[in-house]
Amino acid sequence: MVITGLILLAAIAILVWGYRRAQPYGSVGILAWLQSVVLMGPWLLFFGLFALGIYINLVGVLVLVLGSTGLYIYLGRRLRDLGQDMLSTQRSVSVATVDAKHENNESLEKTDQPTPTPTESPAGISIPAEDLAQIEGIFGLDTYFRTETIPYDQGAIFRGNLRGEPAATQTQLAKALEDRLGDRYRLFLVENLEQKPTVVVLPATADPVKTTPAQWSLAGVLAIATLFTGLEAGAILQGFDLLQDFSRWRAALPFLVALLIILVAHEAGHWVAARRYNIRLSPPFLIPAWQIGAFGSLTRFESLLPNRSVLFDIALAGPAAGGLVSLAMLLGGLMLSHPGSAFQIPSGFFQGSILIGALARVVLGSALQAPLVDIHPLTIMGWLGLVITALNLMPAGQLDGGRMVQAIYGRKTLNRTTLFTLVVLVLVSLANPLALYWAGVILILQRTPERPCLNDISEPNDARAALSLLALFLALTVLLPLTPSLAGRLGIGA
Repeated sequence: MVITGLILLAAIAILVWGYRRAQPYGSVGILAWLQSVVLMGPWLLFFGLFALGIYINLVGVLVLVLGSTGLYIYLGRRLRDLGQDMLSTQRSVSVATVDAKHENNESLEKTDQPTPTPTESPAGISIPAEDLAQIEGIFGLDTYFRTETIPYDQGAIFRGNLRGEPAATQTQLAKALEDRLGDRYRLFLVENLEQKPTVVVLPATADPVKTTPAQWSLAGVLAIATLFTGLEAGAILQGFDLLQDFSRWRAALPFLVALLIILVAHEAGHWVAARRYNIRLSPPFLIPAWQIGAFGSLTRFESLLPNRSVLFDIALAGPAAGGLVSLAMLLGGLMLSHPGSAFQIPSGFFQGSILIGALARVVLGSALQAPLVDIHPLTIMGWLGLVITALNLMPAGQLDGGRMVQAIYGRKTLNRTTLFTLVVLVLVSLANPLALYWAGVILILQRTPERPCLNDISEPNDARAALSLLALFLALTVLLPLTPSLAGRLGIGA
C-alpha cells in the first residue's frame, strides 16, 4: 500500500513538472503534455483506486485503455497538424529570406555549381576537407537549409532548418550522401538540445561493432551458468538444494526445459523482427538468477536502426513472444490443476500478482479459498515466465521496455523513466531483495538509452503507442500484488 502510494505521488510530481516544462513551447508543448496525461491517466486511476481497496473489473480496465487510446490518437493528430502548420510557416519565411538574399547577391544564383573543395577542414572537424565539401553540397533549399557546421565526435553537426517531411528528407539526404561518397558515412536526423531537427554525419567506422570472439565466449559462459541456475531454481521448487544433492538433478529438469522454452521464444521474437528489417543482433547474453533461474538476456544491436518504428517493433517482439508462451503455460497449468496435483502452495501466494491472481480466480474458482491449493507444475513455470517478461518491460535503459519508451517518446523521456524505475526498485527492495539485484543490473549494464536511429525525428504511429501502453500496463499487473482487502473480496486466500 505504501509503495503504491509513493508511485502515485511520483507520477503526479512528474506530470506537474512536465506541465511547467511544456508551458514555454505554447500549444505544441501543452498538447504533448496532454498526451502524457492521457497515457498515465488509466494507471493513476486504476492504481489509485486499487490503493484505496477499490477494484476495477476487466471491462472497466478495457474501457479505460480504449478511451485513453482514442484520446491519445486524437491529440496526436492535432499535434501533427499543428506541427505541419508551423513547419509550412517556417518554410515560407525561410524561402522568402533566401530569395531576398538572391536578389542582393548575384553570386548566390550559382548554388547549383559544384561546391569548391577547401584545402583543409575547419578546426576540430575530423572529416577530411574534400569529403566535408561533398557532404555540405547535399543540402538544399527543398530539403535542409544548412546554416552552420560544427565538430562532433568523429564527424560533424550541420545546423540548419528542415524543409520537408523528416522521413523523406532523411532518405533523400542519405541517398545523395551515398551517391557522392559511397558507404563511408552515415547521416542521422536527430533533435538538438533546442528540440530542433539537426543533421549529424559520422564515418562508417563509428557503426556498432560486431560481437568479438571474447564476447561470444562470455555469452557461452553465461548460458552455461543459466543452465545451472535454472536447475537450481527448479530444485528449490522441488524442495531440495541442487548443490547438496546433485544426483536429483533430473527432478529439476522439467523446470529448466520450460525456462529455456520461454527464453528461446523471447529471443526468437527479437530475431524474427530484426530479420524482417535486415538488422543484425548480437548473441543473447543471459542473466542467471538463483531465485527464478534467469532474468532474461541482454542483446545488442549490431546495425544502425533506420527509424524509431523499427526500434519499437524489435523491442516489443521479444516480450510479446515470451509473454504469450508464458501465458499459455500459466493457463494450461491452471486448467490441468486438480486435487492431487504435483505442487501444493498456500493460496496466499496468488495475492502476489493482480493478473495471475485474477486469472487463477477465474479458472480455479473457490479452490483458492482453501489454505493450500493443488496446482500443476506448468502454473509455476508460466508464472515465472510472466515475471521475467514483466521485468524486461520496465521502462529503463536498454531493457525492452526502455527501448519501447525511447521509440515512442524519445531519449529525454526515457532518461526520466529510467530514474523513476530505479527509485521504485530501491523502494520495493525494502520488501523484496530481488528488486535491488535487478536495479543493480540496470544501473551497471543497461542504464543508457540506445544510440539514435538514422531518422530519430519521425515518431511511431498511434497504434504502436497504444501497444506500448498496453504492454506496460500488463507488466504492472503481473508485478504488483493484490491488497489483502481486495484479495478477500475476490475470494483469494484462506
